[in-house]
Formats: sequence, C-alpha cells, structure tokens
Amino acid sequence: MKRIKEISVAIQGIATCFHEVAAHTYFGKGIKTVECLSFHALCESLKKEETDFAVMAIENSIAGSILPNYFLLQEYHFSIVGELYVPIHMHLLALPGVELTDLTLIESHPMAIRQCSEFLHSLNNVTIVESEDTALSARHVMELQRKNVAAIANEFAAKKFGLQILKRRIETHKKNFTRFLVLTRKQPVAELGNKASLYFEVSHSIGSLADILTNFKKNQLNLTKIQSIPIIGRPQEYLFHVDVEWRDRSGFEKSIKQVSKHVGNLNVLGEYKKGKIEIN
Repeated sequence: MKRIKEISVAIQGIATCFHEVAAHTYFGKGIKTVECLSFHALCESLKKEETDFAVMAIENSIAGSILPNYFLLQEYHFSIVGELYVPIHMHLLALPGVELTDLTLIESHPMAIRQCSEFLHSLNNVTIVESEDTALSARHVMELQRKNVAAIANEFAAKKFGLQILKRRIETHKKNFTRFLVLTRKQPVAELGNKASLYFEVSHSIGSLADILTNFKKNQLNLTKIQSIPIIGRPQEYLFHVDVEWRDRSGFEKSIKQVSKHVGNLNVLGEYKKGKIEIN
C-alpha cells in the first residue's frame, strides 16, 4: 500500500505559537509544521521546497497590517490558496508563584506587544522586550527561571513550558483576531473561490486609483482590503494591494480584463475561498 506523503507547513515561530494553531486549524492535525524564526525564513523554506505550504500572518484586528509581509508577497510570488481568521487570546505567563509586582521585564513578539499595549502601559517600572515569537518568549521564561521575567503568549505555550497564567486576556480589545494567508509555490485551479488578492500600480495622476475602484464597484466586486506599499526608489509612488470578493466570478474576470489596460504591474496573488470570522 502506497504511503501518503505527510503535508509539511512552514510556520513563523515554534511549537504552540499562533502560527502553529493556524496551521492545524486549516489543515488538521495530521501535518508536519516546520519552525521558522522569521517571515523571511518561512518564505525561503517554501521557496526551497523544504515545505509544501506556508502559513503567514498578514494583519491583526488591533495591531493592523504586517507591512513587511506585503513586500515578501511581492518578492516571492507565491500563490495564496486560502485564508483563515484565528481568535487571539493573549495571556501574561510567568513561573509558578510569581506575582505581578515581581515583574521587571516582559517579552513577546512585537505584534503581540501592540495588541496588549493598554495593559502594558498600565504597569510601572517594567521593561518591554521584543522577540521573534510569542511561544519562544514563553520558553525563555522557563529557561531563565527568573521570577522577574514574564512573557505574552497563548495558553498552549503555558501548558507546554509549565508556566502559570498570571493575567488572562490582556489584549486591548477582546474581539481580537489575526488573519493568516495559506501560501504555496504552485498556482492551483480555484475551486469554489469567491475572493482574490492582487496588487497593481496606477499612474501618479488625479483620480487614477478612484477609476480602478469604480471599476470594481461596476462589476459587483466587494473591496475588503486596500493597502498601499511604497515603491522603492520612486518617491510618492505606491503599489496597491487589494482583496476583493464576489458572488459571480464572471464579474471578477471582467474587471481584471478591464483594469489590466489601465494599471501597471498587475499581479493576481491568488483566488481562494474567503475565511469565516468566528470570535469568542
């Protein structure tokens, strides 16, 4: 009997991080996750065919867009084959027996720190340190065995590294979620797709972007995201990343055909089924 190849998925972070949660949520438990300590390393893993897919965070409902990842999407030309929205619950983790007043240092990923800014600003005499990953920060607390150090991470990390949850749900807004993209090297045939991500540049003239957005409207496309990215070496000029949804794919096909005549550097990064937002 032929053995089915195990799917490998690149994640940014180590085991129990939110990227691993996203990977298992999308693909199920029967996958191999490959730990990458940076988004660049994640892209390199997929490019070098060390993994079949990659899961990449692209925006958070509190902290906003992860701008460097838009540059990576342009650089690597991967295909987006799916998306998912993962509820993000942030907890303050420390060694057992530690009190909040014992802390002088809290470590976590920059996006996690931004999501918990209101809580962190309420603390006195505590230094905030950025790290590569939330779960890695939790592991550091376990390894250091210092009662003055804590990490911001999830409940899975607390269990794995034997830490207590000193404070639960410290994110600034409780309806907090992160949007993740599922990437692959190949461009598959879209099945039941109703959303697409693309980018383009427009002429540096009055109304040029408005004309493109009006075209989307005429063809019954719902614009769900627009993000401008500076074009390096060309001051005051930008690429625009947009996400659009549709009920009838023919409207998307018609719009792309029309828009391509009026924009430069048009790239469709992928067509896929839009993810559901389920916040708890």
